[in-house]
Amino acid sequence: MIPDLERLVQLQRAETDHRKVLAELARIPEQKAEFSAQLAAERARLDAAREQLAASQKSRRDQEARVQDLETKRSKYKGQLMEVKTNKEYTAMLHEIEGVEKEIRTLEDQVLVDMEQAESFAAAVKNEEREFKAVEERQRAEVKVLDERSKALEAQAATLKAERDRVAATVNEDLLARFERVAKRRGSAVAEAKDGACQECHVKLRLQMYSELKRNDAITECPACNRILYYDATPVSVPEP
Repeated sequence: MIPDLERLVQLQRAETDHRKVLAELARIPEQKAEFSAQLAAERARLDAAREQLAASQKSRRDQEARVQDLETKRSKYKGQLMEVKTNKEYTAMLHEIEGVEKEIRTLEDQVLVDMEQAESFAAAVKNEEREFKAVEERQRAEVKVLDERSKALEAQAATLKAERDRVAATVNEDLLARFERVAKRRGSAVAEAKDGACQECHVKLRLQMYSELKRNDAITECPACNRILYYDATPVSVPEP
């Protein structure tokens, strides 16, 4: 392989490795955001369970306060019962007392329902609190791992960029400008020619062109995507049976 082509292949490999590391580095904030969203969803479930419990407890307190008001009202009616002067007034007062007692019984039944619901809601809150704590601890551990991975990737990216710049400095200025122009348009500037085709755009090459490419003695562009082509003559090792 001629030196210029070898340098371009090395440059492409260095740049590809660098971009892969940068891409993985860029995904870390997205992963952190996913963990935060999971924790937020769990927090929302916990808050909903707590609100449900609080609403049930408030309903119970309201019903109990209403019962107390009605008991006070019943006591007042019973006190007035001794003061009535006619049977008609007596019967009317008994009817009022009966209505109050019926309402008290209805409210007391509702208080029992609220008490049962509160027990169920309290158990649900405890379960959600445990789950939230588990998710929170898991998120904290995962974020720590991501932070450590981020530092490692940043160091790796710096090393690869330095390698990329080192190789780029050895490339002819015109070839480097050509490399960067194609890379900007195509994402990569160098492609392997294999099995008679460009391995990036997958366009079949003319037989004569492919045959000449195998010598790696010239800078040749893919007629379809304009990437610089090379042929990897490294023999493929076949495992022994």
